[in-house]
Amino acid sequence: MQRWRGLEDIPQDWGRSVVTIGSYDGVHRGHQLIIGRAVARARELGAPSVVVTFDPHPSEVVRPGSHPPLLAPHHRRAELMAELGVDAILILPFTSEFSKLSAADFVVKVLVDKLHARLVVEGPNFRFGHKAAGNVEVLAELGRTYDYEVEVIDLRVRGEAGGGEPFSSTLTRRLVGEGDMEGAAEILGRPHRVEGVVVRGAQRGRELGYPTANVETLPHTAIPADGVYAGWLTADGERMPAAISVGTNPQFDGTERTVEAYAIDRVGLDLYGLHVAVDFLAYVRGMAKFDSIEDLLEAIGNDVKRSTELIEAYEARRA
Repeated sequence: MQRWRGLEDIPQDWGRSVVTIGSYDGVHRGHQLIIGRAVARARELGAPSVVVTFDPHPSEVVRPGSHPPLLAPHHRRAELMAELGVDAILILPFTSEFSKLSAADFVVKVLVDKLHARLVVEGPNFRFGHKAAGNVEVLAELGRTYDYEVEVIDLRVRGEAGGGEPFSSTLTRRLVGEGDMEGAAEILGRPHRVEGVVVRGAQRGRELGYPTANVETLPHTAIPADGVYAGWLTADGERMPAAISVGTNPQFDGTERTVEAYAIDRVGLDLYGLHVAVDFLAYVRGMAKFDSIEDLLEAIGNDVKRSTELIEAYEARRA
């Protein structure tokens, strides 16, 4: 899959293409319907498929300080889109100047002059242009002028998550923030992932016999509620069952919120400086301060046991 950072990266000889536009944070099951349809239609038409997205999130430019927690960084979104068969992803730097483009100017500048759109696939609530003045009707009207078609796909998938609310990035962020990892996974179609570099912490886990990878998460990451979780730690391409702690470490009067993952029964791992991924499967318990180190060790042992049971049950269901 080709990855372009800005309009100037698009090849000069780029032909007609099938395009879909959106933030697509998380690439959840609703997003997958739209992107999958764009890929399918591109193959029918013998044209490449292109996803257009933005960095930073438009809300941060339009309303500074309102950047939402991100369900997936851009490189992760690109990986997920590549798995769906997308041919190219265009990440447009979203600046104050760019935000002032009218809907018509956006269409000409991006869809017509650079991507030579033949078909644009969007959800019914798609908005674009200055002050979000453009919608799918405006997009279709401009298509009649600039020779492209518009197909609107209903992405309103529903399930048990959020009490039956339509799946969305907003709902997913809320569930992650509440520690409802099963609900988030239902929407995403996979466990929620947090990424970052392993840094040196206080090394108390090592002293207690449970060495953890202290993950310095990427900016604006959607981090689950404080607590202990079952999941996986992926490093150097190896996915390892893990017990994961999120919080300030109240046992030792910590103040900094951290994400720490213990790779279950793995000895001698040296992960410092590595970029790792932590996938959250299920909530195990809340954060607590224990009366003694012995009580803490007993609780950690139970956490590891419960995490192992949850992971094994999950993997057995998927086998």
